[in-house]
Amino acid sequence: MDKEELLSLMRARSYRPMTAAELMSSLGINDGEAFLKMLNYLEEEGYIVRTRKEKYGLPEKMGLISGYVHSSTKGYAFVVPREKERQDVYIGALNLNGAMHGDLVLARVLPASTGRRQEGEIIRVLKRANKRVVGTFTAAGRLSFVVPDDARLNQDILIPPENTLGARVKDKVVVEITRWPEPRRNPEGRVIEILGPMDKPGVDVLSIIKKYDLDPEFPPEVLREAESLNREIDPGELARRRDLREWRLVTIDGADARDLDDAVSVAALPDGNYLLGVHIADVSFYVREGSALDREAFNRGTSVYFVDRVIPMLPPRLSNDICSLNAGEDRLAISVLMTITPRGTVKDYELFPSVIRVRERMTYDAVRSILEKGDPELSQRYRELVPDFRLMAELAAVLRTRRENRGAIDFDFPEAKVVLDDRGIPVEIIPRRRTVAEGIIEEFMIAANEVVARHLYELAVPAVYRVHEEPAADKMEELNKFLAFFGLHIRPGRDGKVKPRAFQEILLNVKGRPEERVISTVMLRSMMHARYAGQCLGHFGLASPYYCHFTSPIRRYPDLVVHRILRETWSPSGLTPQRLAELETFVARAASRASERERLAEEAEREALDMKKVQYMERHIGETFTGVISGVVPYGFFVELDNTVEGLVHVSNLVDDYYHFQEEKLALVGEHTGRTFRIGMPVKVLVARVSVDARQVDFELVDVLSEPEEKEIVPHTKEKRRRKAVAAEVGARGKVSERKRSKRNKARRVRL
Repeated sequence: MDKEELLSLMRARSYRPMTAAELMSSLGINDGEAFLKMLNYLEEEGYIVRTRKEKYGLPEKMGLISGYVHSSTKGYAFVVPREKERQDVYIGALNLNGAMHGDLVLARVLPASTGRRQEGEIIRVLKRANKRVVGTFTAAGRLSFVVPDDARLNQDILIPPENTLGARVKDKVVVEITRWPEPRRNPEGRVIEILGPMDKPGVDVLSIIKKYDLDPEFPPEVLREAESLNREIDPGELARRRDLREWRLVTIDGADARDLDDAVSVAALPDGNYLLGVHIADVSFYVREGSALDREAFNRGTSVYFVDRVIPMLPPRLSNDICSLNAGEDRLAISVLMTITPRGTVKDYELFPSVIRVRERMTYDAVRSILEKGDPELSQRYRELVPDFRLMAELAAVLRTRRENRGAIDFDFPEAKVVLDDRGIPVEIIPRRRTVAEGIIEEFMIAANEVVARHLYELAVPAVYRVHEEPAADKMEELNKFLAFFGLHIRPGRDGKVKPRAFQEILLNVKGRPEERVISTVMLRSMMHARYAGQCLGHFGLASPYYCHFTSPIRRYPDLVVHRILRETWSPSGLTPQRLAELETFVARAASRASERERLAEEAEREALDMKKVQYMERHIGETFTGVISGVVPYGFFVELDNTVEGLVHVSNLVDDYYHFQEEKLALVGEHTGRTFRIGMPVKVLVARVSVDARQVDFELVDVLSEPEEKEIVPHTKEKRRRKAVAAEVGARGKVSERKRSKRNKARRVRL
């Protein structure tokens, strides 16, 4: 019996809590040791509860809630239940009972709970999330303590004199908690690592790295294995591969990229079709299953990219050298050649191991300058490749149009690049939007990922897929409440399901309007988070039934697994039933681990970027900037500057009137003047206060640059056609009704 079968049994209405022995007897289980292990695991993870009488049942059937603690900076917290359909439970500071932010806990709802918000208390901590904490060492008299960097861990950690490791005041340190908090008692710990003075260059980012338990260093056995790999390609391996070294292949990446794992080629075929080649570094040839390199890559899951450094999934000897598709060097690859029609349909494809030699290492800026500006110097330097770049842009536009026609959703948010000086201090924030060069690579990689996913699916072999499920019903309800303010609504299809095209129509309707950014952001937050899975569940955002990650095996473990499985399908012996069963189990584990590590990496990268943005603004206190109102809340409104930094104008700084939040209008409205602040209004603000520790910027309003007229959002062409058809239908019904009324009235007059 597996986990799901046992939980299904316990969910049955007829189930009553049983002891382990009673469960084994009723289920006819002989392997008691394995069954007890499963019970212990389920109890530790909060899926089941063991009572004082040693009986097992589900938390929800015992009036309990299993979930994670989400603490606020003000001391209170919420328990977010594992069961998504249940609402969060408010936990007052006095009812935390030693639980900290991120802990997995059991809570019970207090009988005195009234109103819409449930209140509860934590009765048991199942799993601790903060065994190690990063913070700033400080002292007060004879007491030493560490202030956590994460403000949600809102208790200082006491450090006994013998456990300071020689740390000095204002040092950034890593603390291991030795005693968990209790009511009215702070946690205790010992310093296990000193990162350096808090103002030393690089320590700020290193603190975030340690906070998320990321390891910049590789274990010695992994480095030794990497060093033992031969850079020279064996002639026998070359003979087993298709030789594409004479093809015109290029890489197109950011200027600072070092791990180049994809190269592209394109050609116009005589029949009017395109031949697109996507050539990916064959990392699976070097990182063999079960090796030290493989185990480390599995644990890391992904490379993590910070503003000033990279923590790679694979050692630099592989990621930057042997596997990286550096120009002018022979490299092993897995190639996919696609024959694509002028309408963007993949007519045919080939997948095979290859050996390649990249002609040029191109950057996004260089390709954009050639295509958009016709830069004479670059055009002359790369004159042999310029026709290829033009053909690539043409094909990318074809592929993009096809994606849009099937309803793919495109959130075109600007990305911010923070430029640092040699001391790690931010000197500039550059917003970057996707250009024709980024578009080429994006479309080509999507095409290759779709082809490989469909290929594996049709082979019926286990694989790791990239999945994006349709939004949850409650999220859609909340989103439509928000969109209603703008006269918009997302309608489900005839089958009752929301289609990607409905999202796409909204984005097209608001394109170019002041509120475009905030509507796009709210829509994105309403959607499910993409993840990895062992089943092909489709990709909602791309409106694609088959999707996987194949194109970045240097920096993503799922891509490496996909490569490995492809190689096995090409083996003369094929995949045995036993091997298929092994892979089925492994891809589920790999998908779960990769999803978890991806989320952690995203959080760490976002926090480091936000920190650098706030540091940049700290140097501009007292200066004015322009931006737009990106959100309105009861206590003020948020403003996003042109450089993508967001800050708050608190309602207390609006001194010309008393302002009240009108939820139905998503606006702050003056009590006497009627002055209104709403989403999308362009404003000028002054940087008043900055807190790097809290990652917070406070603005003061200087001026409203222009107050946009309230007018209906002009529908996109397709929406116009739909509305026109509905209006015509309603009008026709109205004319019929009018004729019927006229006949009824005439008959009534005759009777009179």
